[in-house]
Amino acid sequence: MTRATGSLSKTVIVSGATFGIGHDVAVYLAKAGFNVIGFGLEQAPVSSIATASVAKLNSDAQARDLPLSFVAGDVTSEADVDRAIQAALEYGHGLFGVVNNAAIGPLGTIMDTAPDMFLRILEVNLKGPYLMCRAAMPHMIAGHGGRIVNVGSGSGWGKPNMAAYASSKGGLVALSAAMALDHFADGIAVNTVIPGGGGIASGMSLGRVSGDQERLQSGAAGTVAGRFVQGQDLAGAIRFLLSEEAQTISGTIIDIGCFAHQGSSAPLPKQR
Repeated sequence: MTRATGSLSKTVIVSGATFGIGHDVAVYLAKAGFNVIGFGLEQAPVSSIATASVAKLNSDAQARDLPLSFVAGDVTSEADVDRAIQAALEYGHGLFGVVNNAAIGPLGTIMDTAPDMFLRILEVNLKGPYLMCRAAMPHMIAGHGGRIVNVGSGSGWGKPNMAAYASSKGGLVALSAAMALDHFADGIAVNTVIPGGGGIASGMSLGRVSGDQERLQSGAAGTVAGRFVQGQDLAGAIRFLLSEEAQTISGTIIDIGCFAHQGSSAPLPKQR
């Protein structure tokens, strides 16, 4: 199969891209001119209701002439991560960026989260980005720099009934900051984006409420735009962090929504 090639001659890997918000991000970046490898599972992870077929995703991308290819794999597997990296290098432009979006998010306190589930959440949400970055960075360094965007969560500053998920996302915020400092001289910018405001309809969030979108969005603040965050909102912020305009930005956190991080209060409702 002959791949389409993006106009920017820059290749990006998006993890968790076979469904949900990750898929929205991968398609958005391909339309923006990046060569994109969408890396992810074919079966929905725990707590998600999303489904995907890598063969169909590749067929759809080819039919739309997008510079986008999907690779099935698990971010916790070094062998699968290496396959995704090699697929990205096949575009022939090195490796410019990694978007660490893959995550699982079962709810629960520490008392009702089994030890094996706690470890699995940490593996996917924290070890996964570590493995992706560790495999990608040598290629970025060889190319004199690159960009890493980690998809975080407001739960990283602590939220009720999310003990394991909050722990993993808090760790990701710290890992992002550490990598930004460690690889400053390598020209690798590392930033975090956080979809906020509640009510975000993703496979993970809908899975937490048995697919009931009305229940998911009930009482959620949404955004200053008067609606809930959508995949394209997250994708737009990621696109900016991958752009030339953002070449001096590293070690920062961008909220897409409303005040999702650092324990900020909810905004006031509209006054009548």
